[in-house]
Amino acid sequence: MTHTPDTAAPYLAGLNEAQREAVLMTDGAVLVLAGAGTGKTRVLTTRLAHILATGLAWPSQILAVTFTNKAAREMQERIGALVGGVVEGMPWLGTFHAIAAKILRRHAELAGLKSNFTILDADDQIRLIKQLLQAEGVDEKRWPARMIHAQIDRWKNKGLGPDQVPGGEAHDLAGGKGLDIYRQYQERLRVLNAVDFGDLLLLTTRLFQDHPDVLADYHRKFRYVLVDEYQDTNTAQYLWLRLLAQGSKNICCVGDDDQSIYGWRGAEVGNILRFESDFPGAKIIRLERNYRSTPNILGAASGLIATNEDRLGKTLWTEGDAGEKIRVRGLWDGEEEARFVAEKIETLHRQGQSLDTMAILVRASSQMREFEERFVTTAIPYRVIGGPRFYERMEIRDALAYLRVIQSPDDDLAFERIVNKPKRGLGDATLQALHAAARLEGVSLTAAAGALVQTDELKPRARNALAALLDDFARWRQAAEVLPHPELTETVLDESGYTEMFQMDRSPEAPGRLDNLKELVRAMEAFENLGGFLEHVSLVMENEQSAEGEKVSIMTLHGAKGLEFDTVFLPGWEEGLFPSQRTLDESGLKGLEEERRLAYVGITRAKRRAIITHASNRRLYNQWQSALPSRFLEEIPDAHVEKESAPGLYASYSTHDPFRGAGHAPSTYSSPGWARLRENVAQGRYARSPVVDSVAELVATNDPAAANAFAKGMRVFHQKFGYGRIQQADGNKLVVAFDKAGTKKVISSFVERA
Repeated sequence: MTHTPDTAAPYLAGLNEAQREAVLMTDGAVLVLAGAGTGKTRVLTTRLAHILATGLAWPSQILAVTFTNKAAREMQERIGALVGGVVEGMPWLGTFHAIAAKILRRHAELAGLKSNFTILDADDQIRLIKQLLQAEGVDEKRWPARMIHAQIDRWKNKGLGPDQVPGGEAHDLAGGKGLDIYRQYQERLRVLNAVDFGDLLLLTTRLFQDHPDVLADYHRKFRYVLVDEYQDTNTAQYLWLRLLAQGSKNICCVGDDDQSIYGWRGAEVGNILRFESDFPGAKIIRLERNYRSTPNILGAASGLIATNEDRLGKTLWTEGDAGEKIRVRGLWDGEEEARFVAEKIETLHRQGQSLDTMAILVRASSQMREFEERFVTTAIPYRVIGGPRFYERMEIRDALAYLRVIQSPDDDLAFERIVNKPKRGLGDATLQALHAAARLEGVSLTAAAGALVQTDELKPRARNALAALLDDFARWRQAAEVLPHPELTETVLDESGYTEMFQMDRSPEAPGRLDNLKELVRAMEAFENLGGFLEHVSLVMENEQSAEGEKVSIMTLHGAKGLEFDTVFLPGWEEGLFPSQRTLDESGLKGLEEERRLAYVGITRAKRRAIITHASNRRLYNQWQSALPSRFLEEIPDAHVEKESAPGLYASYSTHDPFRGAGHAPSTYSSPGWARLRENVAQGRYARSPVVDSVAELVATNDPAAANAFAKGMRVFHQKFGYGRIQQADGNKLVVAFDKAGTKKVISSFVERA
């Protein structure tokens, strides 16, 4: 369609050159790389308004996809404000799942469904999988339904139906029956005329692939396709979009490869990186002028993210005064870190800054507890964004319920909460019998349970399970007389099966819940006994925050995306915590780059001031552990940062190696930040301690200079394998043909010249 744009239109006023280009480039494929704070939403809504105002398409001819219903509503409201009225009739503006559901209902018969199909929620899906596991004789304790459900969901997010899953991926799942369970699950859904959320995209994608005439209808229908937050799309969403966009080729995706931080949820940063190859001739427009942060904050964030290799590249800039440099503060431990942050908040508040404009962004939710308790002590109002307060979290309340029943057997509310957590076969019928007996006898649920297990009132399975639980509590009460209460708590969580429940859970939330339980145990160490700790928790929980008044915000870095604050505190920037050792072990270099993007997101939430803290000691797993500052600190350009540390910060004793698992992801040790850490350790800038010694050993192991001392053809000696000759040298990794042991792969630090 030939069109001469009205460059004087009022909705274009105030746009900068790159923003205006992104709005007016209406023909062909366009990728708008929108850096943090560069006006992404304004560009997207103005582009939609421009298409409507100039008659390029009717509202019903535009497919506009967002990730949340809230974003869709806001987009429609903003478009209306730009074009001077409420925009009616935009049926294809919504979330991926909402639009896919609408398409699937229109063509349900072609997908083997009826148009009135039901969309099952997670609870119904898990209940259905439980039935299948039971029918197949799969041990649900070994293979929980929730774990199988999570794996099926991951397959669907990858766009894989049961007939497309690689055999190797399902080989060990559910004793080799995982793929068959998936097939039966899909068949059962079809019989029930039901789908789950993953099916909405999976089935519509299959519909388009199997019925080209249906896809052609939507190609004719949609003149323009617009996608928000493209960097967060998973493989199924990507395949779905790519099929729909092959019609008019007028697709505009807005996103930021540097803010792709949801890999654990299935998001694929590669989707945005391959945009040009998916749509040859595509135009890439970079929005780099930032309207949020100071030059120092942007310089720090840009310098950090430039270390990543998997990115299309852009550099944020802004006008105005440089502003404060990012302040990096080294502290002794987590308690001092919380105290430092609280004192800084109080100082800024006295100077006139509102608490509403300050935020603490943590890598893991378990970090929140020390800040929450410090704020309660100092009467600083706070809110937790994106989740409950620490002691309100489900796993913490469950653990506390076990402890309350040990402390007070007549605590009915606590007993009822955990009587079937984890699952023991004590369902509603058993609870009803317990309540009836307790009312009749005028006793607590625990006492009623003790009486019922001596009778035939309950079915044998429930009676045996209840008796076993009462025996457990009797044993734990005896243990409470001799064991320290933190150790007692660990014992209870292990012996009850509660810890194992989350260890077997493969959902993204499970590792965080386990970390929170460990943090709970650590919190107890400051109290003389169990009763004192439980009373403390009650007092903390009683400190109810009113809905009114200013509050400091506490949230995870993942939850902070899209938000902004005048002052941002970024605690816990230490190796092993951030970047997360778990992420490095599981995903190697890819995981490291996502962690770095998370750091970039954290810094760019700050408008005026960013304060990063790291502690030299953390109390984890009942041990004091030393830590080194995060490699990310070494990657921030010195011109934008001001560092200060307490004397002797790294002199504490620890036998713990925070770089545990390094062998699983050796590529993560080639980053510039790690190189500077190696240099600092090698030059003795950190006081001697076992942790520094262990890092020094890793430095030697990963030192390219040391590795280069060995070359192909050289004779070497190994303590275990004896003499041999190097066949291949790759960095610090050698392939050696030993005279007697054969060919082996070894690390260069374990051999010497013969």
